[in-house]
Amino acid sequence: MIDLNKRDIEKQSFSRRLLLIYFFFGLIFLILLFKTYSLQISSYSEYELAALKNKTKEVLVQPTRGVIYDRNGNILVNNVPTYDLIIQPSKIRNLDDFLSNISKIIELSAAEIENINKNFKRKANYNRELTIKKDLSNEEIAKFEVRSYQFQNAFIDVRYSRENKYPYLFSHALGYVGGLSNEEIQSILENQNLKQSETTFKYSGGFIGGKTGLENIYDSSLRGFFGKKLYEVDARGRLLKELSFKKPINGNNLFTNLDLNAQRKAFEKMANRRGAVVALELKSGSIVTYLSTPSFNANGLSNGMSSLEFNKLINDANKPFFDRAGQGRYSPASTIKPAIALFGIKEKIVDWNFTLKDPGYFVLPEDQRIYRGWKKGGHGTIGMKDAIIESSNTFFFSLAYKSNISDLINHLSEFGFGRNVCKDCFNPDSGLLPTPEWKMNNLNFGWFKGDTVNLGVGQGYMSATPVQLAYYSAFLAKKGNLQDLSFIKNDIINDSDFINNLKIDESDWNKIHSSMIGVIEDPKGTAKRLKPLKSYFVAAKSGTVELVSTETKEDYKLVRQNIGNRDHAIIIAFGPMPNPEYAVSVIIENGESGGSVAGPVAIAVLNELINE
Repeated sequence: MIDLNKRDIEKQSFSRRLLLIYFFFGLIFLILLFKTYSLQISSYSEYELAALKNKTKEVLVQPTRGVIYDRNGNILVNNVPTYDLIIQPSKIRNLDDFLSNISKIIELSAAEIENINKNFKRKANYNRELTIKKDLSNEEIAKFEVRSYQFQNAFIDVRYSRENKYPYLFSHALGYVGGLSNEEIQSILENQNLKQSETTFKYSGGFIGGKTGLENIYDSSLRGFFGKKLYEVDARGRLLKELSFKKPINGNNLFTNLDLNAQRKAFEKMANRRGAVVALELKSGSIVTYLSTPSFNANGLSNGMSSLEFNKLINDANKPFFDRAGQGRYSPASTIKPAIALFGIKEKIVDWNFTLKDPGYFVLPEDQRIYRGWKKGGHGTIGMKDAIIESSNTFFFSLAYKSNISDLINHLSEFGFGRNVCKDCFNPDSGLLPTPEWKMNNLNFGWFKGDTVNLGVGQGYMSATPVQLAYYSAFLAKKGNLQDLSFIKNDIINDSDFINNLKIDESDWNKIHSSMIGVIEDPKGTAKRLKPLKSYFVAAKSGTVELVSTETKEDYKLVRQNIGNRDHAIIIAFGPMPNPEYAVSVIIENGESGGSVAGPVAIAVLNELINE
């Protein structure tokens, strides 16, 4: 007998399970329906874009850097084409046979073959090109071209290297380029609203950027903007065909005010001695000569040099990498005397009729310390003009002693000392214009009158760079009407655009110029040996930077047996007078005599500039 109640319970249980199954499959159907709607309608654009990205690839295209010129249109830095042998690995079935055949006409080194074997499969998988030999010679190019029909999957294409046409002359001024770090590359691309990705390079060195000099200062302008190629790719990422191409924007050319001939003359006259030459065009305040010696081959660093060559330069005792023109610190020595003279006139400490007796030394009243001049027995009774011409230390010791140190420091800062005077020099040094506060903070000693006395002849703690000394020379030449310097300033700037706080009369400027002309033209001038080297008047002030203090010339003769202890030679000059066009400063380390050693270099550079 059948239990009907039990049968009803089973039916109800089955119905519930069936409803659960219906609900489950219904839920799945709704989910599928929602997904279908999402894929086909609501999120169609999003997925379409993702699909498009999966089947396309963006490749950056490197721009070429701008060319650098001198003021006469001579190319100083250019992009020099080199020719590379390139293959298409995805179309080469047997690499060993290919290498065997190509090696019969173009020799491949062990390193080049190793690079090919290392990268061949990866490049083939992604349908990328592979450079197998760089910088082919004309003979290699000719051999390949006549047999190119045998190598359908190989071709020669142009790549560039950055070449300084005068790598030793402009190594510090123009600098060099080199490879970039990932952080630098990312920063550059972000500035151009680009993401880091695969790149088609125009330079053999890949991503390059300015490391020093103008290549660094104007890197963003010289670099240009990357282009983009859009390729269709397959599921494996192989390039199939080019879909679009946005051309790169090549870098801007840089037109400097450097003068090739004057730079070459400075380099020749320096004869690889340690030192620097900086010359300025007064009309525009532009740097026309910027030389630090000894120098180095900038192309070696831009395009690669052996570790042996690099280590040799690094360990060279003459420090060729050191930019003496913008970073070398030297005491201005007697070249400071025209500025000190103008301070004395302005502050009414002395006038042009004032004289004193120069016995060859100055005695500090406070402690009777003796400060000696360079001429034994002194210069006798001497006034301001002759003190500049003959470079009387005693006169300027006395003048500085009577000066207020704070006022004197403020006065010298107007002439460019103690600050950066160059808008686009690479990593310039500001030198040192010492103050009582500086001495206490750095040396833990108070200022005393002897420090001020030393300042009067450009010795002691004070130091300046050759760029600052050139600025100072130009400032004197233009009677205070000079703004900061630049390598690329081209516009003529009216004197009315300049403001200084010196409040020096025109007649006093003229008398300073007359005194500095006498340094060369007067028979008693410290640089009178320079007179026959030019056919025009030059205002100058020479100096000798004392490295080791000695009491007598006999003591110095012993000291100078070590070349490194010999005094530095220094000169500032401007001309032709009375309407100067150029100013120059020259430092020759351990050259001893500013007039007879540094002077001829300065005159040679001025001759080259003025006689052009």
